[in-house]
Amino acid sequence: MNFYKTLAFISMLVGSAGAWAQSPGISDKEILVGQFAAFSGPAGQLGERLKVGIEAYFKTTNAQGGVNGRTLKLVTRDDGYEPEKATAAVKALIYEDKVFALIGAVGTPTGLAAMPVFTTEKVPMVGMFTGAQALREPFNRQIFHVRASYFDETERIVQHVTSMGSKNVAVFYQNDAYGKAGLEGVTRALAKRDLKPVALATFERNTVDVTASLATILSAKPDAVIQIGAYKSVSAFIKESRKQGYGGQFFNVSFVGSKALADELGPVGTGVVISQVVPFPFAQAVPVVREYQQRMTEAGQKEFDFSSMEGFLMAKVFAEGVRRAGRSLTREGLISALESMHEVNLGGFSISYSAKNHEGSKFTDLSIIGRDSKFAH
Repeated sequence: MNFYKTLAFISMLVGSAGAWAQSPGISDKEILVGQFAAFSGPAGQLGERLKVGIEAYFKTTNAQGGVNGRTLKLVTRDDGYEPEKATAAVKALIYEDKVFALIGAVGTPTGLAAMPVFTTEKVPMVGMFTGAQALREPFNRQIFHVRASYFDETERIVQHVTSMGSKNVAVFYQNDAYGKAGLEGVTRALAKRDLKPVALATFERNTVDVTASLATILSAKPDAVIQIGAYKSVSAFIKESRKQGYGGQFFNVSFVGSKALADELGPVGTGVVISQVVPFPFAQAVPVVREYQQRMTEAGQKEFDFSSMEGFLMAKVFAEGVRRAGRSLTREGLISALESMHEVNLGGFSISYSAKNHEGSKFTDLSIIGRDSKFAH
């Protein structure tokens, strides 16, 4: 009897090992996680800093034995912030690299281009560096957001602008799905206050040609300009505006890349306001920020910023999902485990999912670029 019980137990173990081997991206000791993002081009710093935060969390977690006995390994593919390249990158991650799940995609147009691929293959995506509604509605079971939406961010910005008495607001936005998502958020927030933008102007993704847009907006003499773009284009607009004597205030949503924008602007950046979707990464009052700073330091990273803070939170959410899913990890199991995270406090930053809602967070804040490109809260 004992012989047969032993044989059955061995068979069960062999069967489990076989199941692990058949699951893409999972071995007995490792989990492969894929990231397609901009690592080159005018938006390259966005992907790089997200990656830094993700890898800092993975590195220190692996040093502690991993999650349920498996280490986490990040595999990256550069899409240059271009939709066609994003489609190719996500296909390479899934079909060639055979990753288990995805994390840290950058951008709305790139995310929309890649979404049909990972949705069809039922590959979970944890954390997208975009707040566009098109990636939230209709509901997609594969996507778990870690940040607030652009509607949340633009509402926060417009609330602040109008509370200061400014009513003449212009919008400078990228001519693609991302820019239009941000524009919709701004116009909705203004409409709630019976206001409309006094001027609208666009620019093309991955370019810095802002001449025509500048003329359109400055002629309207706005009190404030809300910008929906990446840091290179936004920086070009602000610098030229200041050269021409514009004295109003600039506001940006978090996708701009706060550190990248501050670096690009230098002294001209003083006073530029940016909405944020993660806790202020430079102070230690919030527990998860202290953990972020400690893990970044342990991973050999000396610079703190909003983007790597967001990457860190994405990795923390992913690891918690893997932990809850248990040793017999599957993609479906990860989705179910993440959906069990109801009002989970990660240390001053809460995440909440359910079977019908993968929004994750509604957290928003405002920061301002001060002297020497330092941020104030």
